[in-house]
Amino acid sequence: MRIVAPSFAILDDLEEQNLAVHVEHCGRVCYKSEARIDAGSAVPFVRKMLQLQHSSVFEMAVFTLAVQCSEEAQITALYARQPRFLRLTRQDGNKLLLTASIRALRELVQAGGEDALIQALGLFLQERHPLFFADLVQAGHKTKAGVAIRKMPLAEVDRLPAELLAEHRFLAVRFVVNRAVSHELVRHRPCSFLQESQRYCRYGADRFGGEVTFIRPLFYPEGSQEFALWQEAMRNCERIYLQLLESSTPQAARSVLPNSCKTEIILYANLAQWQHILKLRTSPAADPSMREVTVPLAAELARRWPELFPASYGEGACS
Repeated sequence: MRIVAPSFAILDDLEEQNLAVHVEHCGRVCYKSEARIDAGSAVPFVRKMLQLQHSSVFEMAVFTLAVQCSEEAQITALYARQPRFLRLTRQDGNKLLLTASIRALRELVQAGGEDALIQALGLFLQERHPLFFADLVQAGHKTKAGVAIRKMPLAEVDRLPAELLAEHRFLAVRFVVNRAVSHELVRHRPCSFLQESQRYCRYGADRFGGEVTFIRPLFYPEGSQEFALWQEAMRNCERIYLQLLESSTPQAARSVLPNSCKTEIILYANLAQWQHILKLRTSPAADPSMREVTVPLAAELARRWPELFPASYGEGACS
């Protein structure tokens, strides 16, 4: 039995990596197979996820396109086919800002039919990122006149005015929390999530130290009678879980694991959604175990983007 403190990490380093590395790093959190990452593992991982149609991992890589189109009907068609979670902002008549995940862009291209602007987007994506989009564009398609597409560097996105920055700047945060907290996080539906899977992770295996990891409970001070009772309950759950693994799959044995189990979950959302999440989850009315991680996260985001995150989000003790 292992006890750890809750924590969070903003995945800034991934923003500097290519899309395949980004997707693999996030995807392997589900299986806790990060040890398999090496210099050549990202592309095979992506190809396997495409083959298996595990689309959720492709929500974990987002980029912004600057698009110009001279035909109003094509812009209207793009809005009509806009998939969920694709952010589309019109600027100066025929100029568009389009921010989306690989999954959303794949769905857009697949549904685009003969729409010239969507075909042009598909061709651009196929040429720029063939690993993710080569299978979607039919041979013979050519970009029509009047369409121009450019991928915006993240540094350029970061210079957008506040109202556009909130919509088009995405941020990934990895939380290490208990299952009760993760159950609350996934209620934020406009976001994307990847979470450590108790269904596939066999905690009795050597790579997990042959033990279950639990999050230290905020409510019970160490040395108190309540903390001792909590420890006893966790030891019993671990003992029965490990015993069940001798004849059961992790999928079956996980039924005895409690909310105190440690889980890792990546939450990926634009800054507008982070505003909403932190407004709710740093409130004095929020779960104190949630506030353990959201209050310091809010303080960090207020430092980075003071125009979007009030300093009050990060105030107050966690109790």
